[in-house]
Amino acid sequence: MSYCASIETMQPEERRALHQNYHDNHYGFPIHDDDELFGRLIMEINQAGLSWETILKKENAFRKAYSNFSIEKIANYTEKDRERLLSDPGIIRNKLKINAAIENAKTILELKKEFGSFEKWLEHHHPKTKEEWVKLFKKTFKFTGGEIVGEFLMSIGYLKGAHSENCWINEKISLTNPKWKQE
Repeated sequence: MSYCASIETMQPEERRALHQNYHDNHYGFPIHDDDELFGRLIMEINQAGLSWETILKKENAFRKAYSNFSIEKIANYTEKDRERLLSDPGIIRNKLKINAAIENAKTILELKKEFGSFEKWLEHHHPKTKEEWVKLFKKTFKFTGGEIVGEFLMSIGYLKGAHSENCWINEKISLTNPKWKQE
């Protein structure tokens, strides 16, 4: 069963509403703010080995713990910040994932010097197949395997497949001219 179809069967209502909001308003929609793009990448990295529901429930805690996903601030995190994150019960306290967020922020700052923004770096490399994207991300970033890269790119409109073909959200997303429509 697809994500689109499974939401209708979710119980209790709070669980369904959490997923419905993400499905209807975020999943597959282009993001043009670098910090928000980075925030989505942080969330996808942290989802590895866990349910997406766990991450959605913790989104506000992630935002707070990671300085509202500010690339500049995270890139400058100190050892004290790492310790703070490792002891924060509101987020996923995995040393590899925390280190990846900090190192990836530093990488994005370097990409911004060359391309102007994280979004422009993504645009520069578009279009690519999922396999090509995975290879590029693994070469560029920490903790970015195939599932993480695929979901990240689908979730921001670079790869098709976030929604079932017959899902009404596809029409809403089409109006935003996602990258997968520009291939």
